[in-house]
Amino acid sequence: MSGKYVFSQALKEVRFLFCQTGEHSGATRSFLARAYPTMKKNNPNIPIMLREAAGTQPQVFARYEFGKEKSESLLGLSDKEIEEKVTSLVKTAL
Repeated sequence: MSGKYVFSQALKEVRFLFCQTGEHSGATRSFLARAYPTMKKNNPNIPIMLREAAGTQPQVFARYEFGKEKSESLLGLSDKEIEEKVTSLVKTAL
């Protein structure tokens, strides 16, 4: 799993938005509990922000060089599907 989370050189920030208690964010919370330590260990200088707010739909945002940003909805996805979405975002160099 560790190779999946070596971020692209163009990536400047990753933000996760989700609800801290809602069922719709359960898979996102599970993914983060499992994968966050590995992502941070492999990318100590890139901010990985976790934003929790009641009723928020789960999303991930990736900010790249020159202010470019891309987001993906994580609503209704399984832990494995979230891993695939996040991996594609952090490997992308826009």
